Amino acid sequence: METRSELFESLFEKIKALGLTTYELSKLRALDTFTVVMSSLVSRLIVILVFSMFVLILNIGMSLYLGEILGKIYFGFFAVALFDLVVGIVLHFYLHKWIRKPLSDSIISEVLQSDIS
Repeated sequence: METRSELFESLFEKIKALGLTTYELSKLRALDTFTVVMSSLVSRLIVILVFSMFVLILNIGMSLYLGEILGKIYFGFFAVALFDLVVGIVLHFYLHKWIRKPLSDSIISEVLQSDIS
């Protein structure tokens, strides 16, 4: 028959093993959540980068076209820059509603979805 000290040692070893297993499981869950969120963000950043390149090339093309119509190339660049300024101001005032809120909601849903599964 085991003595009390042997029982306590056995119990202590089991508790220690449970604690280490719980710690490792928590690390793996955090890593899983991090990878899901980061992969989602990276894929979105790639789409944003491609879209930004499209807009940049479109702006240059429109500037050159408007410059030909207005007689001087730099007038076209001024016109497109003015349009971009107006778009930038509108985005600044509606940034939270149109961009930040949906992006943060998306990140939160990704984190919660990865915690459930």
